[in-house]
Amino acid sequence: MEWNAENLQFLSQCFLHTLSPAPEPRRRAEASLSEVSQQANYGLAVLRLVAEPTVDDQIRQAASVNFKNHLKARWAPDSSSEDEHTITEAEKEQIKALIVSLMLSAAPKIQGQLSEALVLIGKHDFPKRWPALLPELISRLQNASSAGDYAAINGILGTANSIFKKFRYQYKTNDLLLDLKYCLDHFAAPLLEIFIKTANMIESANSRGGSAVVLKPLFESQRLCCRIFYSLNFQDLPEFFEDHMNEWMSEMQKYLTTNYPALESSADGLAVVDELRAAVCENINLYMEQNEEEFQNFLNGFALSVWNLLSNVSQVSSRDHLAVTAIKFLTTVSTSVHHNLFAGEGVIPQICQGIVIPNVRLRDEDEELFEMNYIEFIRRDMEGSDLDTRRRIACELLKGIATNYKPQVTNLVSVQIQNLLSSFAANPVGNWKDKDCAIYLVVSLAIKKASGTSVSTDLVDVQNFFLTVIVPELQSQDVNGFPMLKAGALKFFTMFRNHIPKPMALQFFPDLIRFLRAESNVVHSYAASCIEKLLLVKDEGGRARYNSADVSPVLPQLMTNLFEALKVPESEENQYVMKCIMRVLGVADISREIADPCITGLIVILNKACENPKNPVFNHYIFESLAVLLKRACGKDASLISIFERSLFPSLQKILGEDVTEFFPYAFQLLAQLVELNRPPISSAYIQIFEILLTPDLWRKASNVPALVRLLQAFLHKVPHELNQEGRLTQVLGISYKLVSARNTDEQGFYVLNTIIESLDYSVIAPYVGQIWSALFIVLQGKQTGKFIKSLLIYMSLFLVKHGSKNLADTMNAIQANIFQVILVQFWISNLKLITGFIETKLTAVASTRLLCESPALLDAAAVEHWGKMLDSIVTLLSRPEQDRVEEEPEMPDIAENVGYSATFVRLHNAGKTEDDPLKDIRDPKEFLVTSLARLSALSPGRYPQIINQYLDQTNQAELLRLCSSYNCAIV
Repeated sequence: MEWNAENLQFLSQCFLHTLSPAPEPRRRAEASLSEVSQQANYGLAVLRLVAEPTVDDQIRQAASVNFKNHLKARWAPDSSSEDEHTITEAEKEQIKALIVSLMLSAAPKIQGQLSEALVLIGKHDFPKRWPALLPELISRLQNASSAGDYAAINGILGTANSIFKKFRYQYKTNDLLLDLKYCLDHFAAPLLEIFIKTANMIESANSRGGSAVVLKPLFESQRLCCRIFYSLNFQDLPEFFEDHMNEWMSEMQKYLTTNYPALESSADGLAVVDELRAAVCENINLYMEQNEEEFQNFLNGFALSVWNLLSNVSQVSSRDHLAVTAIKFLTTVSTSVHHNLFAGEGVIPQICQGIVIPNVRLRDEDEELFEMNYIEFIRRDMEGSDLDTRRRIACELLKGIATNYKPQVTNLVSVQIQNLLSSFAANPVGNWKDKDCAIYLVVSLAIKKASGTSVSTDLVDVQNFFLTVIVPELQSQDVNGFPMLKAGALKFFTMFRNHIPKPMALQFFPDLIRFLRAESNVVHSYAASCIEKLLLVKDEGGRARYNSADVSPVLPQLMTNLFEALKVPESEENQYVMKCIMRVLGVADISREIADPCITGLIVILNKACENPKNPVFNHYIFESLAVLLKRACGKDASLISIFERSLFPSLQKILGEDVTEFFPYAFQLLAQLVELNRPPISSAYIQIFEILLTPDLWRKASNVPALVRLLQAFLHKVPHELNQEGRLTQVLGISYKLVSARNTDEQGFYVLNTIIESLDYSVIAPYVGQIWSALFIVLQGKQTGKFIKSLLIYMSLFLVKHGSKNLADTMNAIQANIFQVILVQFWISNLKLITGFIETKLTAVASTRLLCESPALLDAAAVEHWGKMLDSIVTLLSRPEQDRVEEEPEMPDIAENVGYSATFVRLHNAGKTEDDPLKDIRDPKEFLVTSLARLSALSPGRYPQIINQYLDQTNQAELLRLCSSYNCAIV
């Protein structure tokens, strides 16, 4: 795209229309931009538009966002990207030459977007492919410093901070350390210089009563310097920083001990000071964790400064970040070799009274969050992501001190808990927060056991505390009274579920079900979570503690209340309730009376979600619930299949017909489940879906592919004869070739080919076998990844056991003379030992054994070395420990909070395909190996022991001898 007046006008109009509230012009503009973005120099043209002072600010801002997103998609697209239009090297160089100066001269909102764009480039190109960046930033920093231009200084420091963040988050590698050294060599000295200069300006301005307007940009500059300090020191202590530690630390400590009245008199100004103090606390915490010895001379001074600071930090939420980082520093000190700072007379009681209890007690802000934003409250309170809240970090400080002073901490906190409970007993209405505080202390100070699902505590007797403190809340007939106390009680029940005996827990199941009708979103969410987690409890031996017999008496009321909870305002997409529905359906005995209302209720929820898919986690559990209902109800009563089809089909058609692309993978997985549940002949509706399945457009989106393959496999298994009509097999093979040829879908392509081999008669596939081998050999020539070769080996093994070693060798050699021998020697023998998975191991071991004992390519006298090496690989494969050979599948993986719709395929656990064993008649591959060898050896006595001694190592010789003895076979 050329930069001229015409294109400037065109782009300006497009970006203006993207801001239109009317959907039609907005869509047209977005489509036009999407089309022209494929042209060379588009990004450069947009950047020039952003820099054009004659263009309206809102157009330039929209253009800056588009420029950043353009770079994100096309500067360095990953292998799974479907966009082929990457930015050319020439255009990249021009963008890099312009972006720093444009960013620094731009208005704040545009500067933010361009800074993000610069960081995106830096992530891929800095420093190796962009050596000019750091010298340019340093030069501009020095010029801005000379001019006292703190707007420019902070823009440069902000950009440097973003670029250097990679040193915090990436694993330590030689390449990373080389990049870090480059940055340190160039930037460490200028950073200290600007830090000291700004510190002197702050001190001077503060002593003269300087205004907030003057001080704010100076404090922001120091905060950015501290964040860069953190990044550059994260991997190791650099020599430059060690040499200048006194300068850094003395200045940093001033910010913890000095008052700045001009700023601290207002909330905005206090926030600026607190952010700098928090950055200092993070730096000294990093040094305590990683450079304790070098930092020890400064430790006492900082510990005292942080202690005094905390005593003056109020409980207002705006100061939470500072409080948390300061307490975190003391926590790190408490677990270090310098823990004796806490050993003094009265220190631990002071910490408990002055820091822990005030920060654990509920604040007005907590109550407001509980009522106004239940999702955020739960995220902080229950899901372990609240490490950065005052309540949790205060408890972490106690845990840290208890590392070395456990008896003192335990006794002190136990007394505190009893005092809090006594205070509550004296005035339950007025002092309910004391009981909440007591419950929170017990829950938060519980110690997780290694397994991660069980906890323990020395603070209280769990069962006694449950009966005396928790049960009164559970049995309260008013489910809406004191909801925060109810939530705390439910959280305790959930946390200590393994400690509550089954008869006792079952006694309170009806109460948990009552709490599902609570008006508080947090309370009914915690009730649902408690039920869901109880159903996961395992006793010794891995047996589920609660089964369908335990759930059956309360099942109708439980399901009614769960669906009612989803009608409470703001809980319409409550993922905890939906997850509980899924879990209950996975445990309960599903009768027709339960299945009918459940499928109806789930379909109503699904149809609503189709209109605007907002919550990926909630929606995933809708589909998991449908899948588990299908599996368990229809598996028990086949007459329910038609009912499910009538209910589900309109919704699945809605998803496909209205292009609800977020749900496509789920819809295909449910359809696969329905196909597999059916008995042939299946209805014409499914054949229509089969036709849709073969359209190429559906396969273009990577996240659809695994689900489409799953559905295609279901059809191949269920209706193999229909496959060979109207050219469908040719279409299926075309799809498989395309999948096999792409690095990110090659395994999926083999799944299709494997199913074709398993499901169709040889007479049907014989005309196509040559095409299949040709396609596979072309890919094999172009890339030889371990995944592809293992998949090829499994495919060849399946072909052999289904259609014989002669057909395998002959069809391969028909493509290229002697190619079977080449692949056998170069790929099969050497990669056999890498196969994993129970069925895959059995399949490849049996196929390899048959080759060993049947194939002329290996039985020929000239192939003795290959025969010996093949046997060695088979024995290695079969002798590996069971846990190394078998890939275990988790019972039901949790769906991550950040799961999205477009990035990756998310599998429905409950709709999973049952793996078929193609060798059901062979019980044990080890027995098959030695009995086959014994028969072969009997035909040529004396030949094979000699080969075995020559080509098997001593370990495998001993293993083979042991197997022969175990199965009473002999190789003579």
